[in-house]
Amino acid sequence: MSLPAVLLAAGSSPSPTPSESTTPAVPTLQDAQQSATNAASWVEQNWSTWLAIGLRVLLILVIAGVLRAVVQRAITKLIDRMTRTAQAVDGTALGGLLVNTERRRQRSQAIGSVLRSVASFAIMGTAALMILAAFQINLAPLLASAGVAGVAIGFGARNLVTDFLSGVFMILEDQYGVGDTIDAGVASGEVIEVGLRVTKLRGASGEIWYVRNGEVKRIGNLSQGWATAGVDVTVKANEELDRVKSTLDEVAEKMSAEEPWNELLWSPIEVLGLDSVLLDSMVVRVSAKTMPGKSLTVERELRWRVKRAFDAANIRIVGGATAPLDEEPVDPTAAVSAPSALSNPDSPQAAAASPLAQQRSAAPK
Repeated sequence: MSLPAVLLAAGSSPSPTPSESTTPAVPTLQDAQQSATNAASWVEQNWSTWLAIGLRVLLILVIAGVLRAVVQRAITKLIDRMTRTAQAVDGTALGGLLVNTERRRQRSQAIGSVLRSVASFAIMGTAALMILAAFQINLAPLLASAGVAGVAIGFGARNLVTDFLSGVFMILEDQYGVGDTIDAGVASGEVIEVGLRVTKLRGASGEIWYVRNGEVKRIGNLSQGWATAGVDVTVKANEELDRVKSTLDEVAEKMSAEEPWNELLWSPIEVLGLDSVLLDSMVVRVSAKTMPGKSLTVERELRWRVKRAFDAANIRIVGGATAPLDEEPVDPTAAVSAPSALSNPDSPQAAAASPLAQQRSAAPK
């Protein structure tokens, strides 16, 4: 194409039109009135729904709060009634232990705390689900997610759940409390702190043991009920039984009347009789019921008093190895034998007993 033709074609094309302005349009008063009217109509249409939802949420919260307060008050009264019932036990020896005020107070506080926490969690959790339902939120995905998360957490923290449940049942069943001396298998000592997950013990040497409640398979409580103090008195077989028994009865009667032993002893000290009879000795058994954890103290004091009384009555106590029998002394010359002729190598008897080669070497040439 020639240059004139190109210029002619370019000259015949229409000129470009100016672009439109990008400045936003300013809303007019009529537009503002229309927007306000639409907003008012939308609020008017949804006001009843909002009011109904708000009233429903408020009603749920009020009912949940009132129900929570009523349940907690009922639990507190129930725990107090249990404590008063336990304190109404007759003031016998066994009843005196069971109505330990401090122990009952601690147990009541622990049980009440657990029950109130469970009740609050159940009531407020149900109220939260009802509030979500009032806002028309689909609970199925939430519950499914919570179930999956609960399974995962339970599988990963199964030991923690086991410890917690064991602690709850331990407190509810009053298996042991602060101040009790227990044998938990893995450790033993005095309970200084009881928790829902861990129990803290102080051993005999002062060490602190932290025992998880889920690891305890058996518990021996040495502070519940009563303890038994038993002392075996071993005397010679030729002692007079009546004199031995009368001496022990005097010791028991005197010890039972003195303080503080009259409080530690929950039954009279009894002489049960002969526990065993041997050729050179016999064992007399003395026993008594004591306050829990005080049996060793009573046994030590009883041994001390028995030893002093027997020394005063000239009754010999036999212990440890078998007592030697009273036999006549052995003649020291009985073990000395007469001199032997074989002890002299030059004697004919020694020469006859010597080997043949030795005799030939010793013969004169």
